[in-house]
Amino acid sequence: MTKSLAIAASALLFAGLASAQAGQYAQCGGQGWGGATTCVSGWTCTYVNDWYSQCLPGGSGGGGGSSTTTTTSGGGGNPTTTTTASGGTATLAPGNSWIRAVVDPNFHKYLRSETSGTTSPAVLGEPSTAAQFQITGGQLIQNPGGTPLYAVVEPFVSGSGQVKLAVSWSKSPAPAGDFSWSGDTLMWSDPTVTRPQANAWLVCPDADGNRLLYVNLGPYGYQTPAGCADQTIHAYTGSTATA
Repeated sequence: MTKSLAIAASALLFAGLASAQAGQYAQCGGQGWGGATTCVSGWTCTYVNDWYSQCLPGGSGGGGGSSTTTTTSGGGGNPTTTTTASGGTATLAPGNSWIRAVVDPNFHKYLRSETSGTTSPAVLGEPSTAAQFQITGGQLIQNPGGTPLYAVVEPFVSGSGQVKLAVSWSKSPAPAGDFSWSGDTLMWSDPTVTRPQANAWLVCPDADGNRLLYVNLGPYGYQTPAGCADQTIHAYTGSTATA
């Protein structure tokens, strides 16, 4: 093999290796998917639904600052570019996690109470007001190092036609349902509630602009209720809640 042919072959090999991994927030799986099925370093191919898996952060990272990130809607929409701003100022306590969305329209909005630190509806808000969490015994606990608040899901009423269940915070543990992690993805399940995906959530703004969190009783990205956005929400263990 001549030197020029060897160089060309090496270039092709390098290009093949470079394209073997999907980039940040890129598709990496799903029925009929023929592209890359692994992600670049620090990112994990995360199941969203039977037709779509996405490269999402591996659950660790550093502090604030500004950056620009391209994200792709899990519902099959066109790619959108989000310019981030500076992050929050609180420091994550050992053993805790932030919880946030990672796609538009709620990119890097963080879980908390509507009125911070109180028994009020669960919402996604700005990094500067992000709460901290642990899951213990199936309970999602806000502020586990202080006065704890427990995530409680609205009861399901059979035959009611409910398509979503509101999430709120209580001083008492939830009487039903179990929260868990699948990788860094937040899941909720209840043996009395049939839903196609345990990682499917909805964020539905109210009249005051609060991004209320709901358990999605339907599949991700299909028959989304008017005014709501399909979300998966994820643990993040960077030292600060970055935007």
